[in-house]
Amino acid sequence: MEWEDRIVATPDTLFGRPRIAGTRIGVDFVLDLLASGWSEARILQEYPHLKAEDLQAVFAFVRDCLKDEDFIMRAK
Repeated sequence: MEWEDRIVATPDTLFGRPRIAGTRIGVDFVLDLLASGWSEARILQEYPHLKAEDLQAVFAFVRDCLKDEDFIMRAK
């Protein structure tokens, strides 16, 4: 999945945070919905202007961001 056509960031929208192109729906908002238990089907139902490809682009974008980062998990 090539996310570059579906995930954009512009300084004048959402303070430059990444969002789904043509919307004001941020990548972080979609991830928050999923973390809160929403299914992909529910997101698409509640936001009918989104497509399944938009959600796939969110996942691909996050995947690529995480590939470029080093994370150290700390023991509790």
